[in-house]
Order: sequence, then C-alpha cells, then structure tokens
Amino acid sequence: MRISSSRPSQFITSNENGGISRGNSLPLIENIEVDQIIVPERKDWKVLFAYMGPGFLVSIAYIDPGNFETDLQAGAQFKYELLWIILLASCSALVIQSLAAKLGVVTGKHLAEHCRAEYTRVPNFILWLLAELAVVACDIPEVIGTAFALNMLFKIPVWCGVLITGLSTLLLLYLQQYGVRKLELFIAFLVLTMAGCFFSELAYAKPKSSEVFKGLFVPQLKGNGSTGLAISLLGAMVMPHNLFLHSALVLSRKIPRSARGIKEACRFYTIESAFALAVAFLINVSVISVSGAVCSSDNLNPEDQQNCSDLDLNKASFLLKNVLGNWSSKLFAIALLASGQSSTITGTYAGQYVMQGFLDLRISPWLRNLLTRSLAILPSLIVALIGGSAAAGKLIIISSMILSFELPFALVPLLKFTSSKTKMGSYSNSIAVASVTWLISSLIVVINSYYLVTGFVSLLLHSGLPTASIVFAGVFGFSGMLVYMAAILYLVFRRNRNSTQPLLQDDSEFCRSCDANSSLYDLPREDIASMQLPQERSTQEHA
Repeated sequence: MRISSSRPSQFITSNENGGISRGNSLPLIENIEVDQIIVPERKDWKVLFAYMGPGFLVSIAYIDPGNFETDLQAGAQFKYELLWIILLASCSALVIQSLAAKLGVVTGKHLAEHCRAEYTRVPNFILWLLAELAVVACDIPEVIGTAFALNMLFKIPVWCGVLITGLSTLLLLYLQQYGVRKLELFIAFLVLTMAGCFFSELAYAKPKSSEVFKGLFVPQLKGNGSTGLAISLLGAMVMPHNLFLHSALVLSRKIPRSARGIKEACRFYTIESAFALAVAFLINVSVISVSGAVCSSDNLNPEDQQNCSDLDLNKASFLLKNVLGNWSSKLFAIALLASGQSSTITGTYAGQYVMQGFLDLRISPWLRNLLTRSLAILPSLIVALIGGSAAAGKLIIISSMILSFELPFALVPLLKFTSSKTKMGSYSNSIAVASVTWLISSLIVVINSYYLVTGFVSLLLHSGLPTASIVFAGVFGFSGMLVYMAAILYLVFRRNRNSTQPLLQDDSEFCRSCDANSSLYDLPREDIASMQLPQERSTQEHA
C-alpha cells in the first residue's frame, strides 16, 4: 500500500506529542503514512522473507574497502595466519548485531535514542561526537576505495577519483525515492556481485585448503606488526556505527506486538543476520586467501614481490593482473566499486540515525550525505595529493584502527541496555549471553589498550626527540590513555536510570496511545521505514 507523504524543512525535531509514551524520552516518530513492510502473525518459515534486508545492509560494513585493504595486507604479510581473526570477529559480530536488532525490536527505539534518554547532556554529546567520528572514519576507506576502483577501470588519477566519489550522493538520492525494500534488494545485489567476483578469484588462485583451515582454527600472532594488523582487521570488521544502524533498520518492519511476535522477530532477525554475515565472512576469507596465495607464489618477479611487501588496494590490482591475468584485475575493481558505493549508502543512513537519535534532530538526506562525504573527502584528497596511492592506503589502516578504539563507546551502552530488565523486561540478555558479550567487549578493550601503550612507548623510544620532549609527550599521551579508560569504566559501572519496557499490544499504556482503528502492528516508525525524510504532509493532516 502506497500513500503519499510530505517534504518538511531541512531540519526536523521530534514531535513530543506523537508516538508512544515510554519512560522519560520518546522515540522520534513522525506520524506520516508511508510504505510499510507488515509482518503477518503466523508461524511459517516463509515469514523469514519479510525480515530479509537489514542484515545485508549491515553486512556491508564487514566487506567495505577498509576490510579489503586490511585483508590484502594480512594475506600478503602473514599468508593465512590471521584468518582466525576473521572467524573470531565474524562470530562476535553475529552475537553483537543480534543484540542491536533485539534492542530495536523489543523497545521500539534504536541505540542512539536510548543513549539520549539514558545519559545526561555532556556524556550524550561526547558519545554523539564519537559516533559521528566513527561514521567519517568509515567513509574515508569508501572514498579511497572507490577512487582506486575508478583508477583501475578507467585510469582516472586517485585524487580525481576522490572528488568524483562526491557524485555518489546523486545515486543515494535517486535510490531514496523507492523506499527501504528496493534499497535492500539493491544492496543484496551488490553483495552477491562482490561474492561472485572474489569466489572466482579464489577458484583461480587455488590456495592450499589445509593451510587455510589451519589459519582459521589455530590462533597465532607471529612476526613484527601482526598485532597492529590484527587490531586493524578487528576494527574493520566490527564497526561502532553498525550497532546504531542495525538497531534502527529493524524498525522498518511493523511486527506483531505480542510476546510471541517479538520473540519470532528476534529469532528471524538473527537468522537473517547470520546468513548475510556468513556471505561477508566468506568474502573476507577469499580476499585473504587470494592475497596469501598470490604473494607466496614462487614465480613472482621483483616488482610483484615489492608490491606484496606493502600491498594496498591499488597495488593489488596490478599484482592480480600480473599473476592471474587482466580479467582478475577487472573483477577486483568491479567488486571494489560495488563495495564503496554500497558502503556509502549504509554509512549515510547510519549518520542520519545517529544525529536523529542523539540530538533529536534530522537534516535532509542530501545535506547529511554532503556533510559526511566532505569530511571524508578532505583528508583523503590531501593525502592522495601529497603521498599518492600508498599514503591513501595507509589512511585506510589508520581509519580502521580509529574504529576499533571507538567501538567500546557503542558496544558498552548496547550491552548495558540489552542486559537491563528495566529496559528489556523478560527479553533481557541471559547470564550466558551477557557473559559472552562482556567477554568480547573486554577482549577488545584489552587488545586496544595493549597496542596503544606498546605502540606509543615504541614511538617515543625511537623518535630521537630530546629527553624533555619525550617526557612531555609521555605525560600527555598517558594522560589521554587514562581518560580513555576512565570513560569506558564510566559507561560500564554507571547504573541505568531510564526505564523502557517492551511494547506489547496487551499493554494498557500502549493501547491507550492507539485509536480505535489501530492494529496490533501499530508501532509507527515511518521515519525508519521510508529511509528518507517524510515528504509533505497532506492537506487532510493539516486540517
């Protein structure tokens, strides 16, 4: 059913009188009728198709150009030894992403909205800044990756490709008019395109299966730089903005607001996410395996050996062309272009939901996309002009590490909220799930802290600076580390103060908010379902 919708001003704040009153803060709900995906209340495996979509949008973050960059370097430098990081990160991602989906399904509010309701003004503002930085850090590899793809396909200079990526805004705006379902199908097509390209590369490269399986199931960190690259792999896999995105995307469906309906929705979203993330996992394994097989080949010429020693997205194209043939280079470029464009779309919507949730403010999609893309293009353009493609490739690694360091500031609130009975009721995490997720979070923080301390100490010792400068830099740097740890501990030990219970159709407060014509599906998150700002309000609405 399609009903005309409305165009507001560029800046919109939530309607505090609309929606369903739960706790101290309301979700941003614009009561405007738009296309909806309504899930029928019946126990049938075919219902799974109604839930298919958000998982593919989320899976893009696991196969974006940042992942490809780190995957290529992992394979080139350590062959298959770091594949276990991909397996660990993918399993962790499934658990974490399913929690993000559950938070949205059960409460009807996404993660950023919960943060705004739970934290005071200053912590909420800091968390918003960190989330916005994560979106920009995610967009940098997409800009550079798309520029590399254009260079491979059309010989366009990297710095020109960086500027051209700004035109992807037009593609995004064009797709918005078709709604969330068409967008999900388009993203799924791009994911399958990437899978087809890399599986073809894998079939031709023929890595040794025994060594691949050993790399997957035998953890090891050998050689100089393996720890830093492992952190980059982890940062490129589990991204903080993805948690905000997934908890919002699940609100695009109108699910039955019964206890069984919510339970079924959580189960189907987990299955859907598992399928999408399994495809992403296989793509990452393929990239590392192809890189490892090619760079460990005995018949590499000196130039290809040099490329393998410092492999980036651009060098990978020439390497594959020399070793596997020209068609291999083109397949890689097509997959990279698909990855960059699909990541652009999901990154922009993540930024939109982050701004709406934390600040109770939305801006029109073209302005949001332009802002995010400009912040990503500027450093990418400067680095590409000064340092060329090699420096641009290093910028991707840096952005991936930034994402890894920022992850606890999205992950800890998610774990706190989904483990809270005052927010989730009977749907709160079990002791087993809570233990596993907190263990994952703790592991990430410990690894990041270890790398940060050892890397900083090594930098100081080999800097060649005067002793006074080293002491000053050491005091300043370690003070920053203490602030970082203190901020994480604040989020961990702070008690939840805002109460939001699951929305059920037999809940008296829920029913009082519904009129006589409302159904048990009535959780009106049209702002999510339309994937764009509402158009104009109809004359009847103004009347």
